[in-house]
Amino acid sequence: MPVDDSAKGKTFPPADYEVGKEKIREYAQAVGEENEVYFDREQAKAAGFRDIPAPPMFAVVYSAGAMAPAIFDPEVKMNFAAMVHGGQEFVWGEPVCAGDAISTAVEVKDISERDGKGFYVFESVSTNQDGDEVVRGTWTNIVRGV
Repeated sequence: MPVDDSAKGKTFPPADYEVGKEKIREYAQAVGEENEVYFDREQAKAAGFRDIPAPPMFAVVYSAGAMAPAIFDPEVKMNFAAMVHGGQEFVWGEPVCAGDAISTAVEVKDISERDGKGFYVFESVSTNQDGDEVVRGTWTNIVRGV
């Protein structure tokens, strides 16, 4: 049975996330960061940041609230029992720093089928409180056996 691509182009309301200094520290420790800019405000400012910056892949943390409703949307019709993570790609803009308010919106960019697999591609766009784009993400999930 071919995949249903009727949800292609569907957009979801933005999800908001306030970036905290301690969350950045916890994330940086969890991923083994050693650069002091992620832990010390003075070091961060000396390096040219507005405040303590978030490591780039912290994007997954503040995007999660927007991505979950999209991938679990019944109209997308993804079979989670057969789903595998296909990949993520990010293009970063303005650095995210402690104190930022990030808003992330998601769109279903593509639903297609190849070689008996369904490909579900989502795009997230995250902006800060000043309207600056901080990251654009492409999230691909693959469903086997469609």
